[in-house]
Amino acid sequence: ARGGLELHSALLGDFTARPAAAVPRLTEPVDVLFVATKATALPDALARVTAEPGLVVPLLNGLDHLALLRARFGAPRVPAAVIRVESERLAPGQVHQTSPGARIDLAAGHPALAARLPALAESLERAGLSVRVSGSEPDVMWSKLVRLNALASTTAASQLTLGEIRDQPDWRARLHACVYEGAAVAAAEGALQATAAAALDELEHAHASLRSSMQRDLAAGRTPELDAIQGSVLRAAARHGIACPVVAELAGQIAARAGIPAPVY
Repeated sequence: ARGGLELHSALLGDFTARPAAAVPRLTEPVDVLFVATKATALPDALARVTAEPGLVVPLLNGLDHLALLRARFGAPRVPAAVIRVESERLAPGQVHQTSPGARIDLAAGHPALAARLPALAESLERAGLSVRVSGSEPDVMWSKLVRLNALASTTAASQLTLGEIRDQPDWRARLHACVYEGAAVAAAEGALQATAAAALDELEHAHASLRSSMQRDLAAGRTPELDAIQGSVLRAAARHGIACPVVAELAGQIAARAGIPAPVY
């Protein structure tokens, strides 16, 4: 309300938007509620929502939030959704988006959503975002998670950039191992497009200075999304009897660095 929302974006340029600032509690119905908190902040955020949104679009990391949101708002209102972007809040009201693109992937996990997603996709594209609508919820969720888990696990444990990890044989081997372990779990979960080859291609072509949000959270002393990201992979792996030793090892190192328990699986 005081200074607007200031965006410094590699994709959209630099500008200040001045949307109507809402009170901290959502009390009136809205067409779409975007949920873009950290996983660690989701319960407190949901406590501030008393209205009934038409659609609830979660842009969180991991998997477990889908069941929570569907239990709260109903499956016909909550599509599967992920965002692929590198961004950081520099200060309240100031966001720096450094990735050359920003893409949202959507999937209708419930038949009632299929007719509603095209209009949502069109609105997001008018705002300058790329949007893909898929018929497979596992593909949408795991295609990001396989790549993100490998990136977050290695960058947070090492505190290196992606370029430095690719250049150091031991860390490069860990990066690849995380990808292969995550892709094996994704396949068992029914994600046909979340392949190791696809994730490795993304990681090889990403810019060398790339850092993960988990890495930035650790450096700033914030609680990392360890249970949401690595925990989601390890719990799914346990359900299918798949070993993920490198993911588990790096998750343990990150937990020790953060002073929190390792994910339970």
